[in-house]
Amino acid sequence: MKIADAYKEIEIYIGNISLKGKLRLPENVETKGIILFSHGSGSSRLSVRNNFVANLLIEEGFASLLFDLLTPEEDLVYENRFDIDLLTERLLKVTKWVRNYKHTKHLPIAYFGASTGAASALNAAAYLGNKVKAVVLRGGRPDLVTYSLMYITAPTLFIVGRNDDVVVELNKRARANLKCYSELKIIDGASHLFTETGKLEMITKLSSGWFDKYLKD
Repeated sequence: MKIADAYKEIEIYIGNISLKGKLRLPENVETKGIILFSHGSGSSRLSVRNNFVANLLIEEGFASLLFDLLTPEEDLVYENRFDIDLLTERLLKVTKWVRNYKHTKHLPIAYFGASTGAASALNAAAYLGNKVKAVVLRGGRPDLVTYSLMYITAPTLFIVGRNDDVVVELNKRARANLKCYSELKIIDGASHLFTETGKLEMITKLSSGWFDKYLKD
């Protein structure tokens, strides 16, 4: 399958810093909503896996924004990659930017969190309440969330590889602490990064179905 890779490079200004992003907006179809990607440690808006998913989602009518949670200078400090409070703050501020940007302000918002990025997605969803309509987590580390799980209201989908034993258990425990509607999908034959043939397509299909169901105004 040939996947289109059409996006707009943007800069999001937050105080005295700017974060680079890749914004995808569907053309010639009604846009169902926008998915904000919160990537894992050491990754960025250039994540091959997240861009692959975003390219498939746009074919289903979903806009998306992949952005750098950290500046290049901040990313040089290894500890920043696991500073969940900082990453949550960045996601919240970028969400505010999306809600004010002329091309996206009318769109319902959802989060797609990967690996450690799942923690900031969950924290931000808890803070924003019904302003976030749905959450999907790919191979997430929800154990890095300390207090927010019980406050999340957005329907939340956990997707984990069957071969990622430790993370499967971490997701099961986190789901047990949620009060909102949630589901856990375990993908047979998949590892933590879902590098196996066809697994990212499966993730996208599950995510698209979730967003279709819950990403409503």
